[in-house]
Amino acid sequence: MQRKKLKYELDIQTLQNIQKNQLIEAAVRSEEIERHRIAEELHDEVGAILGSSSLHFYGIKIENCDEVSQQMYQKGRSLLDEGIHKIRGISHNLHSAILQELGLKEAISHFCGNIMHSSLAEINLDLTDEYSTKVIQNDISIYRMIQELLHNITKHAQANKIHIQSVSTNNKLIFVISHNGKGLIQTEFERLRFLKNGLGLKNIQNRVILLKADLVFSYQSNEYFIKINIPTD
Repeated sequence: MQRKKLKYELDIQTLQNIQKNQLIEAAVRSEEIERHRIAEELHDEVGAILGSSSLHFYGIKIENCDEVSQQMYQKGRSLLDEGIHKIRGISHNLHSAILQELGLKEAISHFCGNIMHSSLAEINLDLTDEYSTKVIQNDISIYRMIQELLHNITKHAQANKIHIQSVSTNNKLIFVISHNGKGLIQTEFERLRFLKNGLGLKNIQNRVILLKADLVFSYQSNEYFIKINIPTD
């Protein structure tokens, strides 16, 4: 009788875990679809409007304007160009096309390049060439985790030096992100991801569960470390 009861409880627990993973997978898939929708609208609609505005703006003749008007024109032109550049950057970051075309390493490198262009952070990369994509959806989840973690580091930790390393060994892909900002240790991460405003951390944790990965935050030698251990078999 006790054995049957134990088996029943284990079966229930297994079913609950399966249902939980299915819900997480559905949420992650829905989020990715929404990202793509927003990226395409930004590129096709907002980007097109700004591009058309730029053509009209550049067609204005200012040779006979006074100096103040010319300065205002140059400032407006500079802001419009910056807006177009930022819209393109946001659209590319939201869309995973670059990941599917060039692979995980190049997608991460491209994203880091955008961060260095728009912030004071210096990012050094040491990414493995030995990893090859097996399941594109898994790579998208890895890419989104790296994006979210770097966003948190530059925004909240205020780090100006970041190092990202990856190795592929024993059917595992391992990322180690270190930085000199105000980071987290594991107990703080576990607490913050349950807060209402900790949506980014919840999204990271959902992808960790989906990938059956391990995520560890630590501090040593005056640096904060984030280690992600991802099975690839």
